Amino acid sequence: MYPSIRTITFDCTGDPYDLGLFWSRVLGRPLADDDKPGDPEAIIKDPAGGGPTLLFVRVPEGKTAKNRIHLDLQPEGRTRDEEVQRIRDLGAQVIADQTRPDGSGWVVLTDPEGNEFCVERGELG
Repeated sequence: MYPSIRTITFDCTGDPYDLGLFWSRVLGRPLADDDKPGDPEAIIKDPAGGGPTLLFVRVPEGKTAKNRIHLDLQPEGRTRDEEVQRIRDLGAQVIADQTRPDGSGWVVLTDPEGNEFCVERGELG
């Protein structure tokens, strides 16, 4: 047997609740009921129980380099451009648009703590 991914952890220098709330809104998954501002960590679980938990933990050191691992998101029910705009409205910033002339490719964004992630092309483009 092989292990499964149980948790993906995000380090943050700010309030873990705030970063967790950003990702909660991006993914449409609630924060744990007992999470509150100022807590040393915040958690988002997959309500269906099939995906990993996202854990946001306060650390003393800031981000100093590009992420060595990141999430790739695929939009559902909207285009890549619509999804990128929705996530920008939540506080993300676009750092690179790798969209190709044929519509393939991705857009690289950062969350409020500077963690990179990508939005890929979805079913609607």
